[in-house]
Amino acid sequence: MAASAAPCYLGWDFSTQQLKVIAIDEQLRVIYEDNIHFDKDLPEFGTHCGIHVHSDKLTVTSPVLMWVKALDMILEKMKSSGFNFSHVRAFSGAGQACFSVSDSPVWMDSSTTTQCLSLEKAVGGAQHLANITGSRACERFTGNQIAKIYSQNPEVYAQTERISVVSSFAASLFLSAYAPIDYCDGSGMNLLQICDKIWSTACLNACAPGLEEKLGPVVPSSSVLGSVSPYYIQRYGFSPDCKVVAFTGDNPASLAGMKLEEGDIAISLGTSDTLFLWIKEPTPALEGHIFCNPVDSQAYMALLCFKNGSLIRERIRDDCASGSWDEFSKALKCTVIGNDGNLGFYFDVIEITPEAVGIHRFNRDNNKVPDFPKEVEIRALMEGQFMAKRIHAEKLGYKIMPRTRILATGGASYNKEILQVLSDVFSAPVYTIDTANSACLGCAYRAIHGLVAETSMSLVEVVKLAPEPRLVVTPTAGANQIYQPLLKRYAELEQKVLCSPISSHRAK
Repeated sequence: MAASAAPCYLGWDFSTQQLKVIAIDEQLRVIYEDNIHFDKDLPEFGTHCGIHVHSDKLTVTSPVLMWVKALDMILEKMKSSGFNFSHVRAFSGAGQACFSVSDSPVWMDSSTTTQCLSLEKAVGGAQHLANITGSRACERFTGNQIAKIYSQNPEVYAQTERISVVSSFAASLFLSAYAPIDYCDGSGMNLLQICDKIWSTACLNACAPGLEEKLGPVVPSSSVLGSVSPYYIQRYGFSPDCKVVAFTGDNPASLAGMKLEEGDIAISLGTSDTLFLWIKEPTPALEGHIFCNPVDSQAYMALLCFKNGSLIRERIRDDCASGSWDEFSKALKCTVIGNDGNLGFYFDVIEITPEAVGIHRFNRDNNKVPDFPKEVEIRALMEGQFMAKRIHAEKLGYKIMPRTRILATGGASYNKEILQVLSDVFSAPVYTIDTANSACLGCAYRAIHGLVAETSMSLVEVVKLAPEPRLVVTPTAGANQIYQPLLKRYAELEQKVLCSPISSHRAK
């Protein structure tokens, strides 16, 4: 579908499996959407799901030239479709974190445990590192990937002029010059002091020498980096006045696409469950991540990931509800809020938050029991999953506010009874949103915001014409009084579960 003659804005997403683009008009309507699928459209790079998994099963990379070629292909597709690039006033984009070498580590890489332990030790421990950078050392974070390359290939590091993450690398392609890293993606590297928004000298020195010069400056996420380069003007017809707004990470871009506001929480109920939180006063912890907020330089974004999501919900559905979501929903409706004090922890695979594994059931007297009746099991699963989310969100500084909304997406968000439990546990209304390509959409919103950010106009004002989320459920009267003591009990029992023997590749 070709764009109209009216001004428009682009959002790019260099994701794991695809390069995606969205164009929106000034009424925030999507007028163009397309993608390049790396495996299918670029088979010469030999990727599976957009990546190469190396023989050690820990190193996971993507070819950088694949992203470059994908950009060329998608621009040619847009041109062939009749898309008029001269009407694009600005664009921004998103990408996963990486170190730009010929075969670049991606977010699934877990080959840098040695470097993580070394970084934590150098700055005084995991919690101190989290206080500085928003996260304990993470294998996929760029600082540790840099440290690995420096230790294993010092000559490659020495010859490196500039280090980019995918977002700044992609922006550089459009500028034909090095693009700076934005605050938000910079805070996902274990290198940035998130409160001061400057590189941490201690972290830089612990990873590699001369690193600050190779990283370049960090800039606000709403920064206009410059105009699109002459190459794109001549080849595709972009206007010389088209502005490139700083690119950022994919999760922060989704926060913008979901139109999160202070006090809101976005919950994606998928294969893994993910929470995005808008917070003002962060309290970094050993679990979860605190990032600079991509649309408000005075705020922060927290992210929590729970590995045991839809797969265990489906297993309990099969075991206790004859494989039927209707039966599963009936069980939630016929059991009482609070489940008569029965609590459960359900981790089929070792969990990220908290680091625990196994099925653990406790009755109202806190005695461990081997099983529950089927209906009790179903409610214990859902209440337990949502209580864990609230407890760990609050540990990172999240506070339930009178205007708090929960924005739910993912497969389980279609089940009203599941969302009712979510609403009751969090004591907040639950809305659903269409988040297809939310990172792309968020970047298109951010492109508009970048043009007016210096006037102090907020993203909320910029996107006020965008469709509003749909209210699905509100908290049941009296639910908060029931869950307050249960949340305290659940948190105390979780510590018992954490004391159970577990397998972990990295000690606390």
